[in-house]
Amino acid sequence: QLQLVESGGGLVQPGGSLRLSCAASGASLDYYAIGWFRQVPGKEREGVSCIGTSGASTSFLDSAKDRFTISRDNAKNSVSLQMNSLNAEDTAVYYCAAVWSALGRSCGSTDPYNYWGQGTQVTVSS
Repeated sequence: QLQLVESGGGLVQPGGSLRLSCAASGASLDYYAIGWFRQVPGKEREGVSCIGTSGASTSFLDSAKDRFTISRDNAKNSVSLQMNSLNAEDTAVYYCAAVWSALGRSCGSTDPYNYWGQGTQVTVSS
């Protein structure tokens, strides 16, 4: 059974950076598309970015397209989200999610992600 654990959240000043990590156990992430999502209390969850088994990534947020980078670390069986130039609107709980995928596939926000981590809080404030 695949299990995901996020880490790396915290409090950061506007303009700062954070690197979130999604560590997996129970299965190899080589066979999973991974997505990052975020949610603010009282608002719907929104997709941030995903990376497919092909290694190709897709950004779902125009506001984050040039600031956030998703990447795989196969040796560590993890996926990271590098977030730069953070602003208050990025404050949210960030979740990683996974869905099994054949090798060489891309990913999307509407994929049926069925494994979820517990989330990590990101707060951008001065």
